[in-house]
Amino acid sequence: MAVYDDLMGFQRETEALAQVAGRLGWDQETVMPRGAVEQRAEEMGAMESVLHARRTDPRVGDWLAGLEGEELDAVGAANLRHIRRSYDRATKVPADLAAQLARVTSRAQGIWAEARANDDVAHFLPILTEVVALRREEAAALADGGSLYDALLDGYEPDATSADIAAMFDRMRPRLVALRERVMGSERSPAGLTGRFDADTQLALSNNIAKVFGYDFNHGRIDKAVHPFSSGSGHDVRITTRVDEADPFNCLYSTIHEVGHACYEQGIDDAHLLTPLGAGVSMGVHESQSRIYENQLGRSQAFTGYLFNQMQDRFGHAGAADAQAFYAAVNRVHSGYIRTEADEVHYNLHIMMRFDLERALISGDLDVADLEAAWNSRFEADFGVAVDRPSNGVLQDVHWSVGLFGYFPTYSLGNVYAGCLNKALRADLPDLDGQLAEGDTSGATGWLRQNLQQYGGLYTPVEVVTKACGQAPTEAPLLDYLDAKFGALYGV
Repeated sequence: MAVYDDLMGFQRETEALAQVAGRLGWDQETVMPRGAVEQRAEEMGAMESVLHARRTDPRVGDWLAGLEGEELDAVGAANLRHIRRSYDRATKVPADLAAQLARVTSRAQGIWAEARANDDVAHFLPILTEVVALRREEAAALADGGSLYDALLDGYEPDATSADIAAMFDRMRPRLVALRERVMGSERSPAGLTGRFDADTQLALSNNIAKVFGYDFNHGRIDKAVHPFSSGSGHDVRITTRVDEADPFNCLYSTIHEVGHACYEQGIDDAHLLTPLGAGVSMGVHESQSRIYENQLGRSQAFTGYLFNQMQDRFGHAGAADAQAFYAAVNRVHSGYIRTEADEVHYNLHIMMRFDLERALISGDLDVADLEAAWNSRFEADFGVAVDRPSNGVLQDVHWSVGLFGYFPTYSLGNVYAGCLNKALRADLPDLDGQLAEGDTSGATGWLRQNLQQYGGLYTPVEVVTKACGQAPTEAPLLDYLDAKFGALYGV
């Protein structure tokens, strides 16, 4: 198996360089001087050129050909599956296009942050037009005459199609809308938190909560960013959060969400380090971890009771009269603007809107110049509220600035997977709520690590969720969970 060993030695170096490129992105979003944007764009372009050259190196094709028909164990076969898929995609994309995408999206990220801070859509649209054009060009190279959007979606969720996603959304929307109407029509109207919450104290508490959920600070760190994210894999997995002194949930639940991503990466078997199996298998599976940490665990009545006491100890008050009022505040349903702050009832409706808009952008049915008007019109139709400013509308998400077209539907797919995992988890751990009430998440996080996280990319997305749950994933457990939780909260 000398051929396999040569291939994996080469791949290990490629994976290490990809980690370095990721660290450049983390640095850009956390501590890089703003004046370094143009230089960083060139650095990112140079790194992408090196990575693209390695991913398309003819030797990779020769090694893959030399391994055709070889009997490999499950790990070897999975490594070849990932390398072959990466090689097939990379060789379809011209090297100069890959480098230009890296340069332009690096610049676009900084321009988006400025535009968002100043509510200046016009400042962002020219660079977004460039990003969309480049992504469409990339998609055309990948699609072989097929759907441009599906070619991009496949980069985040292998084997998924926009038709399947649209069909799933068509099945989900009626129950979500019906639940929202019942909740919004309820006589119960839980209050949000009151008072101010010191920023430094919030950050200290969020660090503690990260530890409670199993985040390993020996192999990670928490910083602040405009848009929270997780970065890295293996032994260096970093996350970010943000702080609003009027809304500590923004910080705390952003942290728990990103910890879910990070713990997935930290939970992968070390034997897969710096191999194609050493990272999460898809963004949908990744989102299943962040969403189950944040929602089914972090927003449960049991855990919010623990968090209520932590808030009282840290701030001298929790912003709510008692643990029940605090639980209701954590899960308050309202038609807010911001996706990352959306309640569980509305969240998937935010994703459905973005899915439709970005498909139209990539297909050419929607011009970038008309995006803000399309966003505002669709948002008011879906949520019954007019967008008051661009930072609460089309400028709120970082994704399109960095070219992540096809990424948004994986959030809802992650919610669906999380619903399935929660059902299986609770069947195996009947005392879970008792543990969460004591601030002990180890039973739940240990179950997730044992049944899903440790495998990394060993199985396909559907395979690993099916293996963990004992049955193929469907949206029914998520919708049943939402109906039961919010029906009880709102008496509907």
